[in-house]
Amino acid sequence: MTNLPTVGILGLGSYVPPRIVTNFDLEKMVDTSDEWIRSRTGILTRHVVDDGVTTSDLAVVASLRALESAGTSASEIDLIIVGTAVPDMTLPATACLVQDRIGAVSASAFDLSIGCSGFIYALVVGAQFVRAGAYKKILVIGAETLSKITDWQDRNTCILFGDGAGAVVLGEVPEEEGILSFDLGVDGAGGELLKLPAGGSRQPASHETVDNRLHYLKMRGNEVFKFAVKAIEESALRVLERSRLTVAEVDCFVPHQANVRIIDASAKRLGIPRERVFVNVDRYGNTSSASIPIALDEAVQEKRIGPGSLVLMVGFGGGLSWGSATVRWHSS
Repeated sequence: MTNLPTVGILGLGSYVPPRIVTNFDLEKMVDTSDEWIRSRTGILTRHVVDDGVTTSDLAVVASLRALESAGTSASEIDLIIVGTAVPDMTLPATACLVQDRIGAVSASAFDLSIGCSGFIYALVVGAQFVRAGAYKKILVIGAETLSKITDWQDRNTCILFGDGAGAVVLGEVPEEEGILSFDLGVDGAGGELLKLPAGGSRQPASHETVDNRLHYLKMRGNEVFKFAVKAIEESALRVLERSRLTVAEVDCFVPHQANVRIIDASAKRLGIPRERVFVNVDRYGNTSSASIPIALDEAVQEKRIGPGSLVLMVGFGGGLSWGSATVRWHSS
C-alpha cells in the first residue's frame, strides 16, 4: 500500500458571459438554420463575450466561485494551472494574470495547452503535485473565449463554439475518495484535423495570414467526429479498468460537450443510460477546456453528483488528444 495522499476536488465554480447567441442569430450571419444546427449538433444557444472581455476575466470569476465553494482563501493556493487554447496573450501565461487578480500571492502558475482535453490534463497534472507532497492546494481552471478565434463567416464551425470558464480546487481527501485513475493520450498524426494555422512560429502573423483568415479555427468535422466517438469509448473503458470499476457503477458520465450526437453515440457504445449522462451542450455549445468543469459544477448544483458518486469524465480535442478520469466524489 502507499502513503501518498489521495487527491480530490474540494470545491468548484463556473462562469459564462451573459450575452447569448441563438441559432436564429446565426441564421442572419451565415447560410444555416436553427433546424440544421439542432439536428446535427444539439446546440440551441451559446454564450459569447463582449468586446474587450478576455479569457482571464472569465477564469477569475470561476476561480473565486471555486475558492468560495472550497472554503479556501486565495492565499492558500500553491499552484494555478489554466487549461486554455485562447490565452489572453502568448506571454505572460494567463495563469499569471489570474494569480495576480485573485490575490494568490503564494502560488506558482502556468498554462497548459492541449485544446478541449485541457481540463482533464490540467486536473491530472495538478493532482500529481499534491500526491507528491509538493503542494497542498491547487487551482485548476479550464477557460476559453473561443469566439475570438471563430470564423463567423464559416458556417461549419461558427455554429459550434461558445465562451466560458470552470475551476476546481484540488487538495487531499480521505482514502477511497477523490481521483481514482486517469488515462491520457494523443494521436499526433491527426493534428491537421483541428488547428489554428497562423500566429505561431510556422506562420507568424502577416498581412497574408490575416487576409487568408488563418487566425481562425479550422476543423475537418467528419474525421474529428469519428475520432471522438472511438476515443471516448476506449479511454473510458481503460480508465474504468485501471480503477477496477465497471460501466454499471458509474453514477454520472460527464463527457466533453462538443456535439450531442457524439455524446449519445459514445454513451450507447459504453452502455450508459441517458439519465446518467450529463449534457448541457444545448445551452453552451463547445467551450473547449471549459466544458467539463462547467458541466461538473452544474451537475453538482442539480444534485446529479453528490457525496460518494462515481463520476467518469472524458475529454477529447486538438492534438488529436484525449483524457479521462474517474472520481469518487468528496463527501464534505
